[in-house]
Amino acid sequence: MMAESVGLCLLRLSEGDIEQDPLGAVQKLTEALKQMPDDAENYCQRAYAHILLQNYHDAITDAEKSLTLDPNNAVAFLRQGIGEYHMKNYGSALKSLSEGQKLGSADTTFTIWIKRCEEAINTGLQTEMDDNQIFQHPSCPSKIKYDWYQTESHVIITIMIKNTKKEDVNITFSEKELDALVRLSSEEDYNLKLHLLHSIVPEQSTFKVLSTKIEIKMKKPEAVRWENLEGHGGSPKLKQIAPVSDATHLYPPSSHYTRNWDKLVVEIKEEEKHEKLEGDAALNKLFQQIYSDGTDEVKRAMNKSFMESGGTVLSTNWSDVGKRKVEVNPPDDMEWKKF
Repeated sequence: MMAESVGLCLLRLSEGDIEQDPLGAVQKLTEALKQMPDDAENYCQRAYAHILLQNYHDAITDAEKSLTLDPNNAVAFLRQGIGEYHMKNYGSALKSLSEGQKLGSADTTFTIWIKRCEEAINTGLQTEMDDNQIFQHPSCPSKIKYDWYQTESHVIITIMIKNTKKEDVNITFSEKELDALVRLSSEEDYNLKLHLLHSIVPEQSTFKVLSTKIEIKMKKPEAVRWENLEGHGGSPKLKQIAPVSDATHLYPPSSHYTRNWDKLVVEIKEEEKHEKLEGDAALNKLFQQIYSDGTDEVKRAMNKSFMESGGTVLSTNWSDVGKRKVEVNPPDDMEWKKF
């Protein structure tokens, strides 16, 4: 009996074991902790099981207990940060993850979750700014904000102006310049004139006026990443970026915040829901539908494969990816590189 108790106290489960049966893992670890309540690792493992079960409050509690017993446990900081993120305590999550990254800097998982927290924080701040902006008097065109992001094939600029009529918008494209003129009232205009860092294809560049924004899509002649929107660049000597969906926003490192304008306003969702999608956009919608309709195992497989592979693998087979770490696997003609 004593040997059995000792074996239970020293229980160690792999992440794969916990992922296969998180509820069973919670039960086993709870029994082990009854006999050895100062085992920091068992608290850390149980926190992971709680995360998989979406018991985020319990996960935070276990992670904090683990850190009380072992303040240098980087994985416990990770569990605590993920739990706080899902509880929408983004500031606390960012602090926990940053502390853990100092201890486990080689683990790229910290970088992924830190970026998620920063985006959530910045999106919240920018949403508040936009809400205030909506009520600005139209005689203050300098207060109007615009943002930009890029895909493999386009650079997209979004000007946040509500209820604009199409006849009041005049967009002119040239090889390295954009000139956007918007009539706000009989007395005021908004003018956005940009000298672009790289060339575009003017005849394949378009814009559309929606109820909450003006979206400008400028066609890239080559699939290269723009480091900035404006500047005096020659022919781009930038590494080709891996193909991505037009619905995936690639934000430049110079941007002081990262956010997805299309997800900010309900009206935009309604308008774009009825648009006919083609090419990459249609494929991205298919992936979203698979994730939305998938079982918990399908969603877990997609999340795990995407994060561990740096976005180069997307698998729905949990019985495969749940047993191993998913390696980076870029297309044959591409080279994966951290930015």
